[in-house]
Amino acid sequence: MDPVDFTDLADLVIRDADVVDGTGDPSYRADVAIKDGRIVSIVKEAAQAGCQRPRAVRELDAEGLALSPGFIDMHAHSDLALLRDPDHSAKAAQGVTLEVIGQDGLSYAPVDDRTLEEVRRAITGWNGYGDDIDFTWRSVGEYLDRLDEGIAVNAAYLIPQGTVRMLAVGWEDREATPEELDRMRRLVAEGMEQGAVGMSSGLTYTPGMYAKDAELTELCRVVASYGGYYCPHHRSYGAGALEAYEEVVGLAREAGCPLHLAHATMNFGVNKGRAPELLSLLDEALAAGADITLDTYPYTPGSTTLAALLPSWASEGGPAEILKRLTDDTTAERIRHHLEVVGADGCHGVPVEWDTIEISGVTDPALASYVGRTVQESADRRGESPWTVARRLLTGDRLGSTILQHVGHEENVRAIMRHRVHTGGSDGILQGDKPHPRAYGTFPEYLGRYVRDLGVLSLEECVAHLTGRPAARLRLPDRGLVREGHRADLVLFDPATVAAGSTFERPRTLPTGIPYVLIDGRFVIEDGRRTDVLAGRSVRRTPV
Repeated sequence: MDPVDFTDLADLVIRDADVVDGTGDPSYRADVAIKDGRIVSIVKEAAQAGCQRPRAVRELDAEGLALSPGFIDMHAHSDLALLRDPDHSAKAAQGVTLEVIGQDGLSYAPVDDRTLEEVRRAITGWNGYGDDIDFTWRSVGEYLDRLDEGIAVNAAYLIPQGTVRMLAVGWEDREATPEELDRMRRLVAEGMEQGAVGMSSGLTYTPGMYAKDAELTELCRVVASYGGYYCPHHRSYGAGALEAYEEVVGLAREAGCPLHLAHATMNFGVNKGRAPELLSLLDEALAAGADITLDTYPYTPGSTTLAALLPSWASEGGPAEILKRLTDDTTAERIRHHLEVVGADGCHGVPVEWDTIEISGVTDPALASYVGRTVQESADRRGESPWTVARRLLTGDRLGSTILQHVGHEENVRAIMRHRVHTGGSDGILQGDKPHPRAYGTFPEYLGRYVRDLGVLSLEECVAHLTGRPAARLRLPDRGLVREGHRADLVLFDPATVAAGSTFERPRTLPTGIPYVLIDGRFVIEDGRRTDVLAGRSVRRTPV
């Protein structure tokens, strides 16, 4: 027998897959060949009789499985998890091959020694304090270089506007001086030059929320000049939500900057059934030439830190000043009044309903008994007021407690996910004993519940929302589609069985029905199990 000429063989051929290619077009059956991390051949079933089927060193029988591009998580909070957890099955097992981090205006680059400590304290509830992380970087480029040492999945980075303001202005609630605004422009430009894909804001989080529209517009002009996009968590998802959406649409158009609306929900009782009003606003802007996309997660509750609910005036000066105010009885009573009666801007202008605020995680083990209960439930069990419980958690856990906020509406969730500019984002916080199940289940929840079980989206539409459309927003020329020449970031899943395993009771349960995930042609998930492959790297801005 003549020896096989391996020079002509692909590394892997996936045989007889039902290809859902990320464009939204109908699926088709094909063999897909991969070599050197890229798709080198796609031979559709209809053409196989008339041409040679691709050959490879390894063949994988995909009978009964759908083959799609890897899923892109447009809103992730894995900024430290990618460094601390090489396994990272929370995302890899879902079929996520790229996460967009640096979200909500708060992350770990660019920083100096002062602001690094401040931001670590401020978002302990999102990412942990980071005692297990060697913070060797200070710039955006240095952080991306650190990711390039090898991570579980790929990651793109947004410059966090709140962190930039922390560097240039501090934690004061005031307008930036011309000199401070110039410094912020330079910091944003440097981050974009070093590979960031855009800029995020957290406009209900301090200190980013202290920026006025004119300041944000100037920073967006810088982002636009580099071909990036602006991703705001805007000023309200509750009272005044539509006005908050109008604000960011207007300032992005003024700056000439593409806009991506983070976790674009309409929450709280004041917004029940009002998603069509939001979509009408977006349709009008799109028809007038605006460049807008958005992301959502397929669940009704939200998740953040307990400290995020506080009024902005109580957060001025940073974490240390917040704790001082909370320990002063007179000031703490003012905070309670704003939360429970007035409606704090940190709580989206809506008076807090403690029976909707469930504690999902604490950093101090002594407070573990509060996890899994609402603040109201814990108050009732102890014969205390809800504010007494909340204040104890805020001070005792040094602002590190995370919450689930049960304030969403299913009809809004379904209406928004149908929109033509919608993409998927988990907003997954991986910290805490009982995190939101979206961190482990967003993408199989879309495919299982909302495609197969409810028919809200077709399979082809949904995959386009999770792959091709986000890749286009990120301006990635060789990702997001099953196409010859593209990177082999791919997912094989069973449309009949794919489902989120995570629930509110067992949020860290991995999904089912996703047996294979590849990044650059290397198996990250194989036969349903995580391999030891660290194929992920930073995905940097494509030059204009």
